[in-house]
Amino acid sequence: MEYQHIFHSFLHILNEMSPYVLLGFLIAGILHVFVNEATLTRHLSGNGWKSVVKAAAIGIPLPLCSCGVLPTAVSLRRQGASKAATTSFLIATPQTGVDSIAATYSLLGLPFALIRPIAALTGALFGGLAVGKLDPDRREDKTSTNVSKEERLQQSFGKKFKDSVKYGFFDMVDSMGQWLVIGLVIATLITIFVPDSFFVGLRQYPLIAMIAVVLIAIPMYICATGSIPIAMSLMLKGLSPGVAFVMLMAGPAANFASILILDKTQGRKATAIYVTSVVITAIAFGLLIDFLLPSAWFTISAVTDGHNAHMHMGWFETACSVTLVLLLLFSFFKKFISAIKFKNITQTDMTKTYKIEGMNCSHCKASVEKAITGLQGVDTVEVDLSSGLAKVSGDVEDTKITEAVRMAGFDISAV
Repeated sequence: MEYQHIFHSFLHILNEMSPYVLLGFLIAGILHVFVNEATLTRHLSGNGWKSVVKAAAIGIPLPLCSCGVLPTAVSLRRQGASKAATTSFLIATPQTGVDSIAATYSLLGLPFALIRPIAALTGALFGGLAVGKLDPDRREDKTSTNVSKEERLQQSFGKKFKDSVKYGFFDMVDSMGQWLVIGLVIATLITIFVPDSFFVGLRQYPLIAMIAVVLIAIPMYICATGSIPIAMSLMLKGLSPGVAFVMLMAGPAANFASILILDKTQGRKATAIYVTSVVITAIAFGLLIDFLLPSAWFTISAVTDGHNAHMHMGWFETACSVTLVLLLLFSFFKKFISAIKFKNITQTDMTKTYKIEGMNCSHCKASVEKAITGLQGVDTVEVDLSSGLAKVSGDVEDTKITEAVRMAGFDISAV
């Protein structure tokens, strides 16, 4: 039956990805807890090539999506990172990460997994150096990067590892779970319902197909890991590996949400350079894959046929899939309960409601909560990601809340 065909295809893709996604989440947590952000920012000042290279090298392994990287980049910027380094970081980070590199290898093979970070590095260097040349920093003052590390230094290794697991398997799932599921669903639907003949006309014109993918990717929001099954399904339907690669790179980085926020935080010129760098690099490497590299490197097996997928499921992959599904369900349940609690908050004369623009993940939510909580006079802050609303209780001026949220990289208006 058709629904069984869909289910088996979905399950097969999930089984292929889940071990690598879980490994990536664990590594992400270790990076988050054991790598000191204050140390990083000291290396990211200046418009020269050194800060740009360092920013790209830092951003490539970090498993942050395009919306999650924005508050991080704003934080780095406030701590003294240059506009050139920040742009390099913004380009490199959402296009790849330890989680997406592992998942890319699982579904698309080693060549894709190797070329993806190389392309991200190339685009980051191009964009960062271009911003340093065409739109450099003109401010003289730098915010101090002195951040207290005493509490973290006093933590035991066991406590740090526990925090790593919590961040990787819970915070990261909260941030990426929705987009990962969307990517899996879209890939399954393309595999099952889109006929091969639909793409026949584009096979002869890979450049046109790449431009079409960019146009599709811009209004679309998808994380680096969520783009992988979509790219795979495009290849299985007959499009070239280069076209699929454009989806891998442009999908996570060039979307409306990122562009709008970047325009407000980095400026129009830097934003234009950012988008140009992402698009040109993605298409250039796509053409390189299609016309200069051996096609045998990018051959993937069409084993996602729903009728046979259940025959290729090992116990380890299945256990990883069950674990990932349970983490996703737990994350969605938490968000559901949080939304109910938010609606039931008692409104008083000391409670104000604000609309926050630009929040797309739990990283965004946490950044807004942290920015408002730090203000003197604030008693409680509750932010609902699904509605984009924040309820603030306490005696604090609207202008201070507005300034704090905008400093964190988001727009805000009173409701």
